[in-house]
Amino acid sequence: MNYQADPKRYESAVFNRCGNSGIQLPAISFGLWNNFGDEDTLNNQRRMLMRAFDLGITHFDLANNYGPPPGAAEENFGRIMTESLAPYRDELIISTKAGFRMWDGPYGDWGSRKYLISSLDQSLKRMKLDYVDIFYHHRPDPDTPLEETMGALDQVVRQGKALYVGISNYDAEQTQQAAEILQKQGTPFIIHQAAYSMLDRKLEEGLSDVLTEHGVGCIAYVPLAQGLLTSKYLNGIPKDSRAAKEFIPFLNERDITSDKLQKLKALNELALERGQTLAQMALVWVLQEKSVVSALIGASRVSQIEENMQALENTDFSEEELEAINNILA
Repeated sequence: MNYQADPKRYESAVFNRCGNSGIQLPAISFGLWNNFGDEDTLNNQRRMLMRAFDLGITHFDLANNYGPPPGAAEENFGRIMTESLAPYRDELIISTKAGFRMWDGPYGDWGSRKYLISSLDQSLKRMKLDYVDIFYHHRPDPDTPLEETMGALDQVVRQGKALYVGISNYDAEQTQQAAEILQKQGTPFIIHQAAYSMLDRKLEEGLSDVLTEHGVGCIAYVPLAQGLLTSKYLNGIPKDSRAAKEFIPFLNERDITSDKLQKLKALNELALERGQTLAQMALVWVLQEKSVVSALIGASRVSQIEENMQALENTDFSEEELEAINNILA
């Protein structure tokens, strides 16, 4: 497919330096999670990726288990990359991860050297890439020595399969230990992917300090709290929403209490006063945290990406606004 990127894609793009590294990430990155499996059309996925890049999003985030089924997101991305985005490879930051179950037997999960290196080899094959820019360990492994897991991250860099490494879902103490090992190895550890939103602020409980101390950037995933921090649930739970689907483990009706709804409505009023939607305010709010360099969004249609990118037109908060948000959430 003949695709030519918008020549003006960088004119209003916002980038932030990722920790102490040489890499700058777009303030909003695009995650290829549940909406990039086989349940969606390849054409819609292609339109979203092209529009995201045209708007200045240069970072596409994947994992070995994204789909469904697991691996499908990488396969679909690989097709689109080959057909449309290959000429722009050097403008892109492409990341993937390993840490959740991918195949049967004892070597298809967690954080052993065998699993991580085998998984990255499979990911590169699915995406039709020679290397990824960032390779993450997706979650801590309680049984594998941390030295082995971090050694595997170091090895893939030395093999040329990844340029930088990161970790995800590690708490502050685990991150401190990982950072010390990676520093001794001389591994380019530049990023931590952590859940962070107005409704989940555990990042502020020590982890952000550790990241700042070690010069590591944070990319915030689920900054919209699985859609709670949008207008979708302000008037109840739509029948076609994620929360209404009992098989979705990440968000369900029990999460949407009357108390939480009142908070969401109050936050929405504040967003409207700022000339933003609730989702737009929530996205730029996470960027106020000292270690956060990018907010990671998902989307199922182009219009959602466009709305999210419009958030960057107003990224500043007054002290009064921040205090009001804290009071609402208290």
